[in-house]
Amino acid sequence: MRLNFFGLLSTKSPMEGLYEHYEKIHESLEIINEALECYIGGGHCTEFQSLQNMVNDLESQADKIIRNIRNRLPRSLFMSVEKTQFLNYTSMQDDILDAAQEALNWLAMRDVKIPEEFQRDLLYLQDDVATTLEMLGPALKDTTALVHMENLNREEVKEKLRKIREKKDKVFRDKNALARMIFNSDIEFKDIYQLIHFTEKLYQMAYSSSKCAEILRTMIAR
Repeated sequence: MRLNFFGLLSTKSPMEGLYEHYEKIHESLEIINEALECYIGGGHCTEFQSLQNMVNDLESQADKIIRNIRNRLPRSLFMSVEKTQFLNYTSMQDDILDAAQEALNWLAMRDVKIPEEFQRDLLYLQDDVATTLEMLGPALKDTTALVHMENLNREEVKEKLRKIREKKDKVFRDKNALARMIFNSDIEFKDIYQLIHFTEKLYQMAYSSSKCAEILRTMIAR
């Protein structure tokens, strides 16, 4: 039987540290959306580099939080969840912000005039990705409360996790539909290559969020 280490070795649970890391991801959502809108606006987006630097800075801050969490983990005996599950979760949540950083890097490689026929779908895709990530925050908080015996509504938590997976599936379908449109367009192949990689990195953010949900689900499984 696992013991809840909260209050035994530390005044702060590592699970709570995960939410501190998640907040950096949440901060990046609005920046990425602003960067995409700026880029789509056409011409040289003078704010884009600044927005990209902001995401890079958030990713650096998030890495420090993750390192701090891992370096201060208690012994497995005092972990309220399996240590392997916990470490897998930290890696997967860290992948979200890495993908966000790479998404903007792909846009920044060269100026691409995004055809008007793709602009709305790109913004919709980004919006759905952001929604997927926003759903992860409350699910993480509720899972933490359940693990610490502060909330016993297991079915409600499982439902929140299920909805994250469903949203990821929608992002996957929409990303593929947009990719087909881009591949069958008349724009230059360099533009196609760049935009496809951007959409793949957006999807990777939603995919990693869904994998986080799966790990949280195993943490509360009976």
